[in-house]
Amino acid sequence: MSLTLKIARSGERLAQLLVQAGIQNHQVLEAIARVPREAFVQPALTHKAYENTALPIGKGQTISQPAIVARMTEIILEHNGSQNQVLEIGTGCGYQTAVLAQLADRVCTVERIASLQFQAKRVLRQLDLHNINFKHGDGWKGWSSKAPFEAIIVTAAAASLPTKLLEQLTDGGIMVIPIGTEEQVLKKIIRTGDDYQITDVANVKFVPLVAGDTE
Repeated sequence: MSLTLKIARSGERLAQLLVQAGIQNHQVLEAIARVPREAFVQPALTHKAYENTALPIGKGQTISQPAIVARMTEIILEHNGSQNQVLEIGTGCGYQTAVLAQLADRVCTVERIASLQFQAKRVLRQLDLHNINFKHGDGWKGWSSKAPFEAIIVTAAAASLPTKLLEQLTDGGIMVIPIGTEEQVLKKIIRTGDDYQITDVANVKFVPLVAGDTE
């Protein structure tokens, strides 16, 4: 069996696991199936790449559980079937970015750890994903010069709602973000004018959204 075929079959098996976990959006499942997750994990963990589990990627960060990546992506597509421009806070290894890049016209992604951003950028370019803008910076501040965004996905837990991110949502836009410290809740936030409708989605566990940036 060729390596390409083996990767494709592994992605398809992962997508089937996600169906069993409750993911229903076919666009999301197809995007997950196409992404070679082993490209985003440490070499010693490639045998676990297609398991539905979070894995360490260094610098105290993790690659998110595929079911969480799929669910957060599904939520924004349920709200608006197509996305012109999405902001991702927390590039990490770039796995969520790779999924989003297949479903949105443009992904703007912010990462505070420069070494992780460098590695993610390298992998995403190798995968021929070129509709991505990268920024090294503080995720709490978002990316105001690229705003507004139709959707914002935050892949780290904030202690409270970041007001800068709320301001960067377009009218009718959606944000998916985990909130909390010891206990975290994934929240869906929809902007209507100057009002924000906030809905709890599920209890989750993410690394914290840290202010500032670092090498």
